[in-house]
Amino acid sequence: MLDFTVAICTYNGANRIKQVLERLHSQVNLQGIQWEIVVVDNNSTDHIQQVIDDYQKSRFSATTLRYLVEPQQGVAFARLRAVQEAQGNLVGFLDDDTLPDETWLANAYKFAQTHPQAGAFGGQIHGEFEVEPSPEFKHVAIFLAIVERGSTPHLYTKVLPPGAGLVVRRQAWLESVPQKPFLSGRTTQSMLTSEDIAAIVHIQKAGWEIWYNPEQHLYHQIPAWRLERTYLLNLVRGIGLAKHHIRMMRLSAWQRPLAFPVYLTNDLIKTVSYFVKHQKLLKKDLSTACQMELLTSSVASPFYLWSRHLNLKK
Repeated sequence: MLDFTVAICTYNGANRIKQVLERLHSQVNLQGIQWEIVVVDNNSTDHIQQVIDDYQKSRFSATTLRYLVEPQQGVAFARLRAVQEAQGNLVGFLDDDTLPDETWLANAYKFAQTHPQAGAFGGQIHGEFEVEPSPEFKHVAIFLAIVERGSTPHLYTKVLPPGAGLVVRRQAWLESVPQKPFLSGRTTQSMLTSEDIAAIVHIQKAGWEIWYNPEQHLYHQIPAWRLERTYLLNLVRGIGLAKHHIRMMRLSAWQRPLAFPVYLTNDLIKTVSYFVKHQKLLKKDLSTACQMELLTSSVASPFYLWSRHLNLKK
């Protein structure tokens, strides 16, 4: 076994992944750390394999940089494949549009050594924007996995880190996360997200701690189209529609039927109240529209998931 596997799950990311690989080639303070990179191609139709071939010849060896194809669509399946194939005791997930700073890997490895009960931990994710976002964007930044929670490490409880930049102990993942995830991640057939949160909840429920490590810095590349209203509302809708599943995961089987009407009633009250207070801002204020979308999608979540489950069984 190696010490660390960097897992990059990608879909049509041939042009984006080059920057990630360059940043990994420039990592520092790696003395004594045995590591590798595994690229999991989730059915891309671009020239991603050629890009990896080129980097195996110019920057990394074929054993240090490995290329795999995961045919089942969805980032949840790509991450599962990455963990299964990883040779590292730690697995750090990078997206093909997240750039680690030069000490990311070393600081992640160091944190794991000083926090042996951490089954998973994330760091700081900063936004790098193609166009300057509007001032109201700060209220919706979390939906684009921008995480800046200060300079002090802390234990996560209910709020959990996103999958981008997440580092997990391979043992914790293999022992805790199901091989058939209910949430697969966004695909052309599904808008559901939160597949990363679902995996972390499984690890947390198994007794592992989830931490925030402020010394891990990533830079999320955000093109202009990801700041558009339509995209952000669709993204928030996917998060809201997955909420019922995440909530039920945290509860025992006997608690779920009792908790469902409580959650539903509370969501309905919040949604109606928010609409009454903010209806005049919905069309002109992005953060208000996103919050409204999150609330309405949360109300719809159990019914959407039940319908989806029935359709999958047909």
